[in-house]
Amino acid sequence: MDIQHLPFCVTNWSEIPPTTHLGELGSAFWHTQQFGHIRVRMVEYSPGYLADHWCKKGHVLFCIEGELHTELDDGRVFVLKPGMSYQIADNAEAHRSSTMTGAKLFIVD
Repeated sequence: MDIQHLPFCVTNWSEIPPTTHLGELGSAFWHTQQFGHIRVRMVEYSPGYLADHWCKKGHVLFCIEGELHTELDDGRVFVLKPGMSYQIADNAEAHRSSTMTGAKLFIVD
């Protein structure tokens, strides 16, 4: 990640209105800030959420609340609980998210 031309700033995530993104099941609510080519999001997945696509974008993802299941296209599944993160490069393993309980995440990509 190459962060340039970004002066110090503070984000109050409660002041950023969410956008709703429907999954194959459930919904994702994104609070998004764009800083040049870097997107920073606070994301909440509803209980029972299943992404409607396989993602190939790179992320740094940190689980704040709940439990997130991340399935890779080779069949491996990883479970993130609060305090855990994953990191993946652009165009690495395709992945998709799901959660039975709901999850709150902080994501930089």
